[in-house]
Amino acid sequence: MYSGIHAQSRGDQPAFIMARSGETVTYGELEARTNRLAHFLRSRGLKRLDHYAIFMENNARYLECCGVGERAGLYFTCINSFLKADELAYIINNSESRVLIFSEEKRPVVVEALRQCPKVEVSLVVDGPGDGKAILNLDEAVAGFPMTPITDESIGTAMLYSSGTTGRPKGIVRPLPEQPASQQLPLFDFLQKMWRYRDGLVYLSPAPLYHSAPQAAVNLVIRNGGTAIIMERFDPEHYLQLVEKYRPTHSQLVPTMFSRMLKLPDDVRKKYDISSLEVAIHAAAPCPPQVKEQMIEWWGPIIHEYYGATEGLGFTACDTPQWVAHRGTVGKVLLGELHVLDENMQPCPKETPGTLWFKTATPFEYFKDPKRTAETRSEDGSMSTVGDIGYVDDDGFLYLTDRATFMIVSGGVNIYPQECENLLITHPKVADAAVFGVPNDDLGEEVKAVVQAMPGVKPDAELVAELTEFCMQNLSRQKCPRSIDFEAELPRLPTGKLYKRLLRDRYWGNRKSRIV
Repeated sequence: MYSGIHAQSRGDQPAFIMARSGETVTYGELEARTNRLAHFLRSRGLKRLDHYAIFMENNARYLECCGVGERAGLYFTCINSFLKADELAYIINNSESRVLIFSEEKRPVVVEALRQCPKVEVSLVVDGPGDGKAILNLDEAVAGFPMTPITDESIGTAMLYSSGTTGRPKGIVRPLPEQPASQQLPLFDFLQKMWRYRDGLVYLSPAPLYHSAPQAAVNLVIRNGGTAIIMERFDPEHYLQLVEKYRPTHSQLVPTMFSRMLKLPDDVRKKYDISSLEVAIHAAAPCPPQVKEQMIEWWGPIIHEYYGATEGLGFTACDTPQWVAHRGTVGKVLLGELHVLDENMQPCPKETPGTLWFKTATPFEYFKDPKRTAETRSEDGSMSTVGDIGYVDDDGFLYLTDRATFMIVSGGVNIYPQECENLLITHPKVADAAVFGVPNDDLGEEVKAVVQAMPGVKPDAELVAELTEFCMQNLSRQKCPRSIDFEAELPRLPTGKLYKRLLRDRYWGNRKSRIV
């Protein structure tokens, strides 16, 4: 979030506004805060390519804590704010972070985690008291430092972690060139063009800032001299209220946000003026085609979709007309070279699913984990994969089928659960759904659905029968769940990622699926 470019020319303009509290931070204020913090980190011995971590909910101090890394040549790791102490400690230690920045809300988890993190030299709390020892109040710690830039500014970047939906999270590190902090990295040049950002745009950010997509989006807003409206947490009606109030031109969402807005009463959905939106981008999780069709009908042809892992192997994208002409696609390849390969690393015919391999667009490795890095590489090292499954049509448009780790093998038949999930989420009585394989002594695995019912809907045998019939009417028999269970809430991150592994593990116990 490099603010130096605009601090003088538009110092009084809001760089960002917190949606619920209304707290506004101008470019001048953001510049001063970031510079002071940069001087503090230098005083503590952090030099170019060192690491620090951030563990906070969305708040008014988040962007300066990222911005300091970007202008001091540091790697900063924004950590999922919902993690428990052991999970937090793992990432702090694994990232070799020397400094931790956190919020008062997260103090109990942080204090417990720090007992396991001997290499953290100092921790900064942005909105609470220090402890007189290893935890300092951020404002007090930086108070004596200059508001001007450090003398050795250079570009830094985030080292984010995979979501851990299929195993231990992995730090994704990229080579960091020696260049001025004012010059953004080539990947951001690509994203700026793809997302159609422009000077002075207004952007509504409804997602957690620890995730890669909101990180990149807000970063580009600041670099383009725009104003970001940061939602502390997503609420479907509040989102619409903010569109009417601040007139944003751009926003980026995840499919669960679409679903929650679509399930608002008609009078609520029609109540707010959303005409200012020019570009609404979505990614991060599969979007059921039925949901996207309803969003296009409501918002018009402004919806853009892209597919790309945090690892940055490659990117595909499509606009509304392209999607309508190729229903269900995630677009054409814009970055990287895509190969769809079978288990023998041979090319799959068109329309035939296989593992997606990219001749990598941007170099990456998993931080200090050569074994797991090697697992993503082809034998000759020329291609990488994160295990996604999909196919390409005759026009070169990519369609995602599922993650290889969630493929169900039932009676020798490969079943990809995404199709059933996409269907269930459209049922008016379903708030969320997960489909995966569970043990079956005869078939190996069978299809299981776990459903979160809408508020006020009773999760009983009648609902099971209704949902089973709904699936049977719309899917082939082998794709339909043989049983349906209910949960009060599915373990889905605000980023849209579903921790399906946590659900599936309950049913497998000590047994192991043949699909690991």
